[in-house]
Amino acid sequence: MAQLTGSVTPWPEDMMKQYKWLDACLQKQPATEVVFQPAWQAYKYMLSGKMYALIGINDQNGRPMLTLKLDPLHSDLLRQQYQDIVPGYYMNKVNWSTVYLDGAVPQDVIEGMVSASHHVVLSSLPKKMQREILESYVT
Repeated sequence: MAQLTGSVTPWPEDMMKQYKWLDACLQKQPATEVVFQPAWQAYKYMLSGKMYALIGINDQNGRPMLTLKLDPLHSDLLRQQYQDIVPGYYMNKVNWSTVYLDGAVPQDVIEGMVSASHHVVLSSLPKKMQREILESYVT
């Protein structure tokens, strides 16, 4: 997961290594900030102070999970296609979906969900801020 100074994480080192691709995918999104939330024992991925993703471990079943803010219709479609995508764990069940990372959801689908989640939050920001963020990340 992301390198955070002074943070304690419940993630075993081998599990952290297994999901480095996901952390890289999340941090590749423009203007992403990573915050470790000790109370949740989870990593929050933020855009201008708004969370668009959360990586943690389900405290009921111990499974690693990624929770993303998505368009409700997109969420419904994904939930119908993959049994390892469920309504958001501890989140609004309409706007958030949880993906069990140890399940059968292909990596490219998860990467697409990350991009879509970032876009949902980006599009909720004022137009001027959206332009500034996108212009600063044009390579």
